[in-house]
Amino acid sequence: MSDRERVLGRVRRALADVPEDDPPYDRAIPRAYAREHGERTPEETVELLAENLADYRAVVHRPAEADVPALIAQLLAARDARKVLVPEGLPSAWLADADLVPVPDRAASTPYELDAVDSVVTGCAVAIAETGTLVLDGGPGQGRRRITLVPDHHICVVRVPEQIVASVPQALERLSPTRPLTWISGPSATSDIELNRVEGVHGPRTLEVVLAGVIPSVGGTGRPDGTPASVGE
Repeated sequence: MSDRERVLGRVRRALADVPEDDPPYDRAIPRAYAREHGERTPEETVELLAENLADYRAVVHRPAEADVPALIAQLLAARDARKVLVPEGLPSAWLADADLVPVPDRAASTPYELDAVDSVVTGCAVAIAETGTLVLDGGPGQGRRRITLVPDHHICVVRVPEQIVASVPQALERLSPTRPLTWISGPSATSDIELNRVEGVHGPRTLEVVLAGVIPSVGGTGRPDGTPASVGE
């Protein structure tokens, strides 16, 4: 008897007591999950997202939409970032004020070429407030999955409030399972058995999130003069 026959024999024995008319695996199973945990206003949802992103050690910026180009230029200049990876479909206005050398998102790019990039700027598909998660699906302005995994610095712009949802179930309703989904909760990090945290292991060491067009926050963290405010620095 071959190893394959042994394995299949064990599977058959394990399924011997399963009725033949048992529901197929691909049949939808109703799940009474809560769609969100508590009721929040749009302002409170934005505030929760900012808090959870900062808790994951992402740096959160909250400018008015008109201030996004100046802010991105400032963030890139602070890191002396010249070679910036720009995915197809990224709004050109976001980089209008930056002094940079744009690097296109190409299928032929090697990991070594991507590692030589100073920063990457993307949009996102949706942001989840309860988990502090950004989801990219490879749509316009988001690029291939690897461009947000290899470069050391990632700036992600989230349009507020239209791209923010409260919960994972609400996010899944906006996403297609056929697209390449990347779920990002803070900069890349891992901990060993002694809980020593190391960042930048399998993704960017620094994640900066720009919440563009922010609703005035409940806690009053926005500046009264309308200049950009940052959280988590």
